[in-house]
Amino acid sequence: MNKERLLKGKIPCAETGIEVKKSICDICTPTCHCGLDVYVKDGKIIKVEGNQEHKTSHGSLCSKGSSTRQYVYSPDRIMTPLKRIGPKGSGEFAPISWEEAYKTIAEKFNALKAAGHPEYASFYVGYSKWMRPYVQRLCRTFGSPNYSTESSTCHKAMYMAWKLVCGSFCIPQVPSTDCLLIWSNNPFHTGTPSVKGLLNRLENGMKLIVVDPRPTPAAVRADIHLQVKPGTDGALALAMTHVIISEDLYDKEFVENYTVGFEEYKEYVKDWTPERAEEITGVPADLIRKAARMYAGAKSATIMPSASPVVHHTNGTQAYRAIFMLAGLTGNFDVPGGNIPVKFSYLNTPGGFPTREAEYMEYGDLDKMAPRIGADKWPVWMDLTAEAQSMALPDHVLTEKPYPIKAIMAFGMNYRMWPDSKRMKKALEEVDFFVDIDLFMTDTAKMADIVLPACSSLEREEFKVYGGGYVLHTQPVIEPLGQSKSDVQIISELVQYLNVDDDLQSKGYEENINWILEPSGMTREMVMAEPNGMMAPGRKPPQFQKYKTQGFPTPSGKFEFSSGICAKYEDRLGIDALPKYLAPGESAGVALSEEYPFVLNTGSRLPMYIHSRTFRLPWTASFRPEAMADIHPADAEKMGLATGDPIKISTKKDFICVKANVTELSQEGTIFMYHAYPDADVNSLIDGDYCDPISGFPGFKSIPCKLEKLEKEDGR
Repeated sequence: MNKERLLKGKIPCAETGIEVKKSICDICTPTCHCGLDVYVKDGKIIKVEGNQEHKTSHGSLCSKGSSTRQYVYSPDRIMTPLKRIGPKGSGEFAPISWEEAYKTIAEKFNALKAAGHPEYASFYVGYSKWMRPYVQRLCRTFGSPNYSTESSTCHKAMYMAWKLVCGSFCIPQVPSTDCLLIWSNNPFHTGTPSVKGLLNRLENGMKLIVVDPRPTPAAVRADIHLQVKPGTDGALALAMTHVIISEDLYDKEFVENYTVGFEEYKEYVKDWTPERAEEITGVPADLIRKAARMYAGAKSATIMPSASPVVHHTNGTQAYRAIFMLAGLTGNFDVPGGNIPVKFSYLNTPGGFPTREAEYMEYGDLDKMAPRIGADKWPVWMDLTAEAQSMALPDHVLTEKPYPIKAIMAFGMNYRMWPDSKRMKKALEEVDFFVDIDLFMTDTAKMADIVLPACSSLEREEFKVYGGGYVLHTQPVIEPLGQSKSDVQIISELVQYLNVDDDLQSKGYEENINWILEPSGMTREMVMAEPNGMMAPGRKPPQFQKYKTQGFPTPSGKFEFSSGICAKYEDRLGIDALPKYLAPGESAGVALSEEYPFVLNTGSRLPMYIHSRTFRLPWTASFRPEAMADIHPADAEKMGLATGDPIKISTKKDFICVKANVTELSQEGTIFMYHAYPDADVNSLIDGDYCDPISGFPGFKSIPCKLEKLEKEDGR
């Protein structure tokens, strides 16, 4: 075969000079990060495929990962450090040297510390998440308690609900369960590497119950689909509990010996009949009974929750508490095929081996620092996490109460992730100093005083953990574009300019990751020697029913139907110790009305998008090039709407104009709208204080709204 044909076919060989290098896609959530075969010629990526040898993705690659080359070579990539020379938001910057950038940042931050107020500095991590331990340590060594992440709206509230119930984060044991209860998780869109195993289990007789407002790919394969109305998950869980207790299907031995608050909870759910729940949730009472009996009657059953849908309601934490209590109620806690408590090895992933990540991140004594931002509003968050609640960030900037935030250092921030996103944008305009580290010149980066260019995962190295103890360590497949650097290199260099005392962090990534990994017996070099990854030598198989000898890390030492932590705040904040049901918005005084009869549900996943990161890529953007809202055919018929018609979505806060997408995937009475479109920012329709009183999570998925059809010339 001649060289021209080999080149055209992108065949790796000596004649073409094309090499295949191993890496991972880090565009979406760290629990996925599929393996990549990256075809490189003359130092440039020419093709990307899935890596067949990767032990979790097995060569599969979604639309996001398939667009990796467009992601790396996006024209929006930032190539040099930049200093703002025009008004904030104008995008007017001038290139500067790294040294000038570091000195400018250090001058602003060090001045706050010299004045005795390191807490006036806030450190934030959005996407990608890989730099989190290093930013948290930087924040702590600087002396500020105000490290926060996008987990202020994702994952942490679900984690908190588990902690309130049993004291530990738990995972589902899908490979050995007889019944899987998926509660508002859509693995076909958000966890594609797990789908093959799920389908295999279904072929081998596993029962599947799916709770979701939409007919997702998982829901259409389910034995039972409970198509709940948004924000009513708690009522459904209470009704299932009612059935399990009233029909004597619960595990009496576990309840009697290892729980607290059961009698009180039993009395509360006595009136939560399936018929009552049907009126609230829209799920037929007989179907609720069938699901409760299937879950409780299985030899083993496990719950697969999601990081955000349920907790993106003002009643979300209580709802997940009620849901997770089903595991203890039925004896499916810490047993094979049930939900098992785990400890994270690295980056929120349970690898089954020890590390010093927590010791590394939680440097210094948080109790001796100023109260974290959000401490006055969300004390339960403070009791259960080591982060600040970033939903309070705009308040601290704009009102300076309880104290001001004067400087922000952000890695991958997207201000449209906040409710009342226009107010968050105003905070970035008014804060004294804002430095943003990112790959792309985003709308958030345009608000910064200093912008630093981060490189992509294909231009740097990274230690990576997957569930079950599979680990790998990537190497760069190309040189960093322009003057971009890895986030951790930026941190280790910046440490040398800031007024901090941290010899370890200044030594760079290699020394830091080896320090973190030391208890595991692994080193960076050991793992890097296996391009396709390896199984961690220090991993241990799960041990079951640990509570029999160790108890529970809760205030009572038991599985809590009545929360000891929530009880502390019942009088002051009205937080119930039992997972009592309030309608979405009830705690904030917001409800459906004749003027606002629809439920606006934002952020429901589209398979080609991860927040706004893939909006800028031609392949993924082509699937939905315009901002659209999903509307059920019955609602569309009433309003005379067809797909593509311009519409106006209004709340008491604001309005946006988009186009209608008429689809059976929606639910009657509900409008589903994906978030973060620059020209149709749906989060601008939500009040900044429309939040869960326990977690601080915004009620993104249950906002009363109205829908109007526009004339063609009135639309965007």
